[in-house]
Amino acid sequence: MNMKAYILSLMLLLGLSGSVMAKKQVKVSSYIPTETVYMNSEGDGSLTLRAHGHGTNRNDAIKQAAKNAVRDVIFKGVNVPGNPELSKPLVTAVNAEEKFSAFFNSFFADGGEYKKFVTAEDRKSGSNKKEKNEVNVKLSTTVRVLRSELKFYLIDNGIINP
Repeated sequence: MNMKAYILSLMLLLGLSGSVMAKKQVKVSSYIPTETVYMNSEGDGSLTLRAHGHGTNRNDAIKQAAKNAVRDVIFKGVNVPGNPELSKPLVTAVNAEEKFSAFFNSFFADGGEYKKFVTAEDRKSGSNKKEKNEVNVKLSTTVRVLRSELKFYLIDNGIINP
């Protein structure tokens, strides 16, 4: 085969493989938002929330969702329609997470105290929404944050004033 024919066949081969690669189907995943969303509140001051987490597996993602829900109640607040008091974050001081970093690092550690203030009792079977790729799992789930108990815990530990 002469050089011209070799180059022509090489270009044809590369062109065909490029078009095959261009037609490869890409899996489109569902969209899971990352904002914690209010669902319900109870008379005891607890909040039922839709929280979101990422992890290397399902259990890690659920733990992260619980941490995110508690963190949002403490630092960001969650929009509770018709109840501005429950919507406010528990900690309103600027840079409180950095100022009390030793406390919050321990509080949010795996197996930390945050677990005392979040339950899955409002979760219905099949209510978890999961998205998985080669690296991690994204999950949204329903949790209940015991806001009143959390507030008293933060007061007892000197994080917020009564």
